[in-house]
Amino acid sequence: MLETGEIDATASRVYRLRVIHATDTAERIAARAGLTAEAVAAAEARLAALGLLQTAPGGGWAAVSPETAADTLLANAQKDVLERQTAIASTRARLHALTGEYLEARSMRSDKGSIEVIEGIDSIRSVMDDLARHCTTAVDALVPGGGMNEASIGSALPLDLETLARGVRMRTLFQHSAQKHRPTARYAARISAAGAQVRSTGVLPSRMLITDRGSAVLPVDPANPAAGVVLVRDPAMLGFLRRLFDHHWERGLEFTAPQEAEREGAGGDEGGVGSVGLEGGGSEPSELERDVLLLMAGGKKNEVIAHQLGISPRSVSRIVANLMDRLDATSRFQAGVRAAMNGWLS
Repeated sequence: MLETGEIDATASRVYRLRVIHATDTAERIAARAGLTAEAVAAAEARLAALGLLQTAPGGGWAAVSPETAADTLLANAQKDVLERQTAIASTRARLHALTGEYLEARSMRSDKGSIEVIEGIDSIRSVMDDLARHCTTAVDALVPGGGMNEASIGSALPLDLETLARGVRMRTLFQHSAQKHRPTARYAARISAAGAQVRSTGVLPSRMLITDRGSAVLPVDPANPAAGVVLVRDPAMLGFLRRLFDHHWERGLEFTAPQEAEREGAGGDEGGVGSVGLEGGGSEPSELERDVLLLMAGGKKNEVIAHQLGISPRSVSRIVANLMDRLDATSRFQAGVRAAMNGWLS
C-alpha cells in the first residue's frame, strides 16, 4: 500500500513557492511563506515523498509537475495491479474449467430420495451458500428465537440481496420477540426493501430453510447448533415441511406491524387483562392466548414464555390468570388438560 502522506495547506503553499522561486533556499522559502524553517522542512519532506519535489543537481529541491510525480509514484503500483489482475483472471479460468464436473457431481448429490447429515461449520456454510446461489424460484425460512446474531446477519444479507436481485421469491418468518432485536429488525427492513416478504408469529417449532421447494435444511438438534444439519430432498418429507411452513406463515403478521400484546398502558393495571387484547368469558382463545397455552402445556415458566413471545412477564401473568379463570382451573396442568379437551390447542 502506498504511503502518500498529506498535502495540507502548508505543504501546498511551500510547493507553490518552490515552483515560483526554484533557486530559493529553505530559509528564503520560510520567510516568503511566513513559516518556520522546521515547518518548511517538514512540508518539503512530505512533498518529496509524493514525488512533487526532487533533489536538484546543484543541491536543494526542484519542483515537479503533479502529472510527472503521479506517473513516477504510481508506476510500480500500476504494474502490481496489472500483475494481480492477470493472476486473478488466470485463477478464475482454472476454476471455471471445473464447472462441468461440479454440475455433474451436484446433480448426482441431488438424488430426490436423499436425506443427508452434514457436520462441521465449514461444510454447513458451503452447503448453505450453494443452495442460496443456485436457487431459482423460492426461499422460505423459519427463524425462531429472539433474533439473529450479527455474524449470521453479516453472512446472510449479501447472499439474500443477491438472491432477491435474481427475482427469487423470499419469505422469512421470525418470532414476535425478534422485532425487539435491533440488528434483526434492520436486517428485516433491508431484505423487505429488496422485495422479501417478512412476517412474525408467536411460536416456531425449529429453524428451517426450504429452497426451490425441493431442498430443506433442518438442525440435527435445535438446542445444539454444533450437532450439524440435515439436508432433506425426500419428496414425502419435503411435502410435510412445506405444509408446516405454510401453516405458520398463514398465521404470521407483517414484521413491522405492532403486536397487540405489546400495547400495555403505562399507568399500571387499570386496563386489566383487556389491555393486552384478551377476550373475556368462555370464548375461543386469541392467537396470542393459544401460543401461551401451547407453551404452558410444554411446561414453560412465565419468564420463558415472555421471552419466546416477545411480551412482558406481566402480560404473560395476566393472560395465564385470565385463561385459568375461563377454564375454571386451579393449576396450570389442569388448564392445559381442559384447553386440550376444548380443542383450544389444535
